[in-house]
Amino acid sequence: MIRLYHGSNTEIDTIDLTKGRPFKDFGQGFYLTELKEQAIKMSSRTADRYGGIPTVTEFDFDMEHASDLLNIKLFDSPNEEWAKFVMRNRRIGAKLHEHDFDIVIGPVADDDIAYLIRNFENGFIDMKRLLEELKFKRFTSQYFFHSPESIKFLHKC
Repeated sequence: MIRLYHGSNTEIDTIDLTKGRPFKDFGQGFYLTELKEQAIKMSSRTADRYGGIPTVTEFDFDMEHASDLLNIKLFDSPNEEWAKFVMRNRRIGAKLHEHDFDIVIGPVADDDIAYLIRNFENGFIDMKRLLEELKFKRFTSQYFFHSPESIKFLHKC
């Protein structure tokens, strides 16, 4: 079991995949992290933007069992495949779901990374430069749950 954290402005009792905002790194769904500090920061940011009380909800995730039954994509590092995947999912006006993975695990494209990606998309830097710049960034993790089947492997603590 892996302990995961979700930072929000309210306690999460039931996961509703449609409440996630579209055009995020891995698409619209439910995002968590292994890093409690990251979830705490996200909960404060969300409460500041939308009201409510900063709240971190904890879940146990049965990765081993899920791996046997679900379509899972793991990005070990912010490489070219990851960058293109994030760009496809963040593209406003594109199809909401650019992939068919149940779960995606990988680095977060924070504001600094999003800035680099925009520079690439606007032609200010090439892929080689983008990947070179990514080497110097500190990344945090995210677990993205995309399908009703995937959230069955999350158990609220």
